[in-house]
Amino acid sequence: MTDSQVPENRGKLARRTVLMASGVAVTAVGVGGALSVNASAEETAPETPASAETCYTLTSELVEGPYYIDADKIRRDITEDQEGIPLTLELKVIDAGTCKPLRNAAVDIWHCSATGVYSGYESSGNGGGGPAPTGPPPSGTPTGEPPSGGPGGGGGGHQEPTDDDRFLRGTWHTDRHGHVTFKTIFPGWYQGRAVHIHTKVHVDGTWTDAGYEGGHTCHTGQFFFDEKSVLASAEVSPYSSNTSTRTTLTEDTIYPQNGHTGGLLYLKYDRRDIAKGVRAHLTMGVAPDETHDSSGTQPSPSASPSAS
Repeated sequence: MTDSQVPENRGKLARRTVLMASGVAVTAVGVGGALSVNASAEETAPETPASAETCYTLTSELVEGPYYIDADKIRRDITEDQEGIPLTLELKVIDAGTCKPLRNAAVDIWHCSATGVYSGYESSGNGGGGPAPTGPPPSGTPTGEPPSGGPGGGGGGHQEPTDDDRFLRGTWHTDRHGHVTFKTIFPGWYQGRAVHIHTKVHVDGTWTDAGYEGGHTCHTGQFFFDEKSVLASAEVSPYSSNTSTRTTLTEDTIYPQNGHTGGLLYLKYDRRDIAKGVRAHLTMGVAPDETHDSSGTQPSPSASPSAS
């Protein structure tokens, strides 16, 4: 099957769902350099039958943001011509009620470019807050209170696209093990938000030649990156040209500050040369009988409704 093909209808999906595997941060040293690793139980132990020990809490529901465009790019490689650090994003979607993988769920991801620009909204510039700045990269850890108001142009609700570009956006189906893998780049940043990737999971729809139709959205969330990886990326071009004020993970008003349950990714990369590429993974628990399309999800009280 090629990235331009979609599977036939596989029928209804299982019951209640939701997630998260716990893990510990470790540093592994291998041939050719040190690797920065967030290791999880999934990496160190073979798969076992579903049990209380392998099924955890729900993945946090978070705001959709204003820059979602409904699945019109059915593909796993969403990079197009965008420059940046190669990122392989490996996801697993499970039913938290049964701990079973969800087969043929449609998973959307979308995120900004290395300089903070969303496709479809390029006229809005860096995160909707004006043209992407250039110059020396921000250095060190930002201090003080996070910027208020989030990126401009967000409006608090969905914004209609202003152009036809769709880079760094795509939808693909989970396999029989609940796995789906995307090829993209490490996201950049813009004022008011930590580095992140948006996601949605759709179930009970039908795969056709035209894409994914019907069904409902059972999860809307975001993935996040730890501070060390973001600081390392800031030394690499074109990220190094982005002088936009950067918000750390602890300052971000959308991230729920609850680790992997909140979307914090497990990462693996060469600490001496992150430009070689990053592998990220996470297990998501979703509730297929429920609808979480962001319409009932509000940011924390300190978060701007315009933030994406």
